[in-house]
Amino acid sequence: MISYLDFEKPLAELDSRITDLRTTAGESGDVDISSELARLEGKSAEMLGTLYAGLTPWQKTQVARHPQRPHFRDYLSHAFQDWVPLGGDRLYGNDQAIMGGLATLGGRRVMLIGHEKGHDTQTRIRHNFGMGKPEGYRKAIRLMEMAGRFGLPVVTLVDTSGAFPGIEAEERGQAEAIARSTEACLALPTPLVAAIVGEGGSGGAVALASASRVLMFEHAVYSVISPEGCASILWRTAEKAPQAAEAMRMTAQDLAELGVIDRIVPEPRGGAQRDARGAALALADAIGEELDLLGEVPPADLRRQREDRFLAMGMGVTPPAKPAKKGKR
Repeated sequence: MISYLDFEKPLAELDSRITDLRTTAGESGDVDISSELARLEGKSAEMLGTLYAGLTPWQKTQVARHPQRPHFRDYLSHAFQDWVPLGGDRLYGNDQAIMGGLATLGGRRVMLIGHEKGHDTQTRIRHNFGMGKPEGYRKAIRLMEMAGRFGLPVVTLVDTSGAFPGIEAEERGQAEAIARSTEACLALPTPLVAAIVGEGGSGGAVALASASRVLMFEHAVYSVISPEGCASILWRTAEKAPQAAEAMRMTAQDLAELGVIDRIVPEPRGGAQRDARGAALALADAIGEELDLLGEVPPADLRRQREDRFLAMGMGVTPPAKPAKKGKR
């Protein structure tokens, strides 16, 4: 059963009527409700499409945080094959919030790294709600360097509210680990494609998203701070979060217009939480296309293009041109 968000209450009521109607028909057995059921189901599908066609930035934030939205393990099971997990930073431990390892995408071997939030209380605690610790970002650095040595492209799936802010993370060098992970992204001699699949929060997201190409699901969000955090700073109350989300321009549509991301990946009707497999396959196709485009670019040009791209942000400079398609220069 899907969990309904606050703005989906009218849809929830309609779907509840449909469920009750099916139950009543099943109990009676001799009442033909097919026409009424078809009418209500059509109305439900239309309402769902209308709702998601006009989401506000705050509503998109709620969708990006949906408890049933697919996470790293879901994309791994639906879109990747031959998974070989690689753990540990060789310095402290193995952070479960950031996972990584070798995988195959469309016949191409890649290094896959991403945040895992978990789906229930037990797994959310195990994965620290997707908030990476220093050892997680140092693991990511180690895997990116390994990919560079073996000429493997890197794919990152970003889904975090931010890096873990606890005192133990600060004691182990959280800021330094994030900075060096960002540096590792920029220095990678092989293609790097990042996808914002849910929340992209603060430096914890940038540390895995300083990529050659940045993709983003249409209902994901990406920002330097959460709307609640922004509202608490500006208005001294988190109740202004909807206004903050509007002002921050954190949606995929706004960020594509600003040149922060390169491509918006459409989600299934009603969001990725309603069709994890469909979302994963759409994302896999988009990532594969981007890797094909980047495959012919020399390592030195990959690094230069990444550096130019991020240095240009906020300066009113047009981002570097997209890499040429195969066979073209």
